[in-house]
Amino acid sequence: MNEILQAVLDGADGAELGEVELPETYRAAFVSRDDVDMFKGVESSKKDPRRSLHVGQAPLPELAPDEAFVAVMASSINFNTVWSSIFEPLPTFGFLDRLGKESYWGARHALDRHVVGSDASGVVLRTGSMVRNWRPGDKVTVHCNYVDDQDPSAHDDSMLASNQRIWGFETNFGGLADIAVVKANQLMEKPRHLSWEEAAVNALCNSTAYRMLASRNGAPVTQGDRVLVWGASGGLGSFAVQYVLNGGGIPVAVVSSESKVRLLKAMGVEAVIDRASAGYKFWKDQHNQDEAEWRRFGKDVRALVGDDPDIVFEHPGRQTMGASVFACKRAGTVVTCAATSGYMIEYDNRHLWMKLKTIKGSHFANYREAWDANELVCEGKIVPPLSAVYELSDVGEAAYQVHRNLHEGKIGVLCLAPREGMGIEDQEMRERIGVDRITLFRRSGA
Repeated sequence: MNEILQAVLDGADGAELGEVELPETYRAAFVSRDDVDMFKGVESSKKDPRRSLHVGQAPLPELAPDEAFVAVMASSINFNTVWSSIFEPLPTFGFLDRLGKESYWGARHALDRHVVGSDASGVVLRTGSMVRNWRPGDKVTVHCNYVDDQDPSAHDDSMLASNQRIWGFETNFGGLADIAVVKANQLMEKPRHLSWEEAAVNALCNSTAYRMLASRNGAPVTQGDRVLVWGASGGLGSFAVQYVLNGGGIPVAVVSSESKVRLLKAMGVEAVIDRASAGYKFWKDQHNQDEAEWRRFGKDVRALVGDDPDIVFEHPGRQTMGASVFACKRAGTVVTCAATSGYMIEYDNRHLWMKLKTIKGSHFANYREAWDANELVCEGKIVPPLSAVYELSDVGEAAYQVHRNLHEGKIGVLCLAPREGMGIEDQEMRERIGVDRITLFRRSGA
């Protein structure tokens, strides 16, 4: 790995990188099949990723014809890595075992170690015999849609394919490692004005927000739309507010502290609600919600922007869905992609059907959507909400921060990159976009 790293740092061309010997094993963050019962009987919020996420050597697998080896310079923590690490809602080894039954190449994934991680930036080291658009030496970011072309649905929208998976969560050989194994149709150009860690934190959350708010497959924002964004200072929400602003909409950002209010104001969001200060209690107890609190919340939204939100950007799930359905405008859309506070949601259906509202499900993004979202990063129209950076050896602590909601924006993880700030190729563009804008989350202290 030292030879590979030195070649990357020296700017070796593709021919040189293609000749560098690959190791038999590589450093990776993984969970173990032997540990799946380690948190049995422990409350979800008290499960500790620092106990279950290990960093050690993993065997380098055989490369399939449509795949590439990528030297991972940096990666990031997503909530799916937290789910993998606490074995919720179920251990991810079941995903690997099912993939293992599909084909010869799928069988490589059904191992007792699951190398996790669904984001990466790095350099292509090798390509399979079928890969035509990428070569060793290409600097790339990686999106996490893992799909082939043998399902007819995939030729309409690959997210509809029956075997669609999320790389590093439902597959092995993920991005929290020194080498990742990816399909060629996961590769995208690395933004030249960003460092490795800044480039690594965008693909999953940025692509997800793009599909939800910019693609026809979601609830695309049009000029003047009022868009309620839960968790607006988090990984997903921080991209969402950028898409609303770029699309001429009016974001209504919901955050949980005064420092986060200041952060959103610095991003250009005028309407911000501090839910901690407001003290909303949408649930009276674990079984009953409080419609009076929904009404109070809706009134506060209208006081800020003059009307109910046309679109609600939903991802907390159980804690907020009742309020989201209620607050959404007549004939508006609640677009949802996750349920970090619980999957079993409840809402008053009268407020849905009688007011002709829509709940729209959304899951990551297809290659075209991910590519277009990445292009916006390359052009500086979307900036990375990078708030903290950890070494790969401290990946458990990084995942713990996300699990306990102790972070803002996105947490980056250095893999092969020896320090922060490396990989910037276009300093002039970086300065033109604004270094303060690019590094806002690092400087905010939110």
